[in-house]
Amino acid sequence: MRYRRALPKRAVGRFNSCVLTLRSSPRWGRFISGHLTVVTYTGRRSGRTFSTPVAFRRSADTVTIGVQFPDAKVWWRNFLDEGGPISLQLDGADRTGHAVARRDEAGRVTVTVRLDG
Repeated sequence: MRYRRALPKRAVGRFNSCVLTLRSSPRWGRFISGHLTVVTYTGRRSGRTFSTPVAFRRSADTVTIGVQFPDAKVWWRNFLDEGGPISLQLDGADRTGHAVARRDEAGRVTVTVRLDG
């Protein structure tokens, strides 16, 4: 790991609140919701449910999430190895799927979600 400094929780919380507000606004939501979604998952160790906005790309039933500054974030680690269940808000509805996180040789992290039928 090259960078292991956590982002200030207060700043992250404010940023996420702004993103969620824009995403749900009548004026901007239709533009933003095609690129940003909210993922909901259960923490492996804590068992708590978490939700966070993320940018994504979609191709049919596969959603790809590129994790920016992965060493400063921990949510994606819930999906290492075998991966795990995840829920995403897509097309105005909650969709479930199975997510797997991978780190490449350059340190980039991608979470790939296979949506359930």
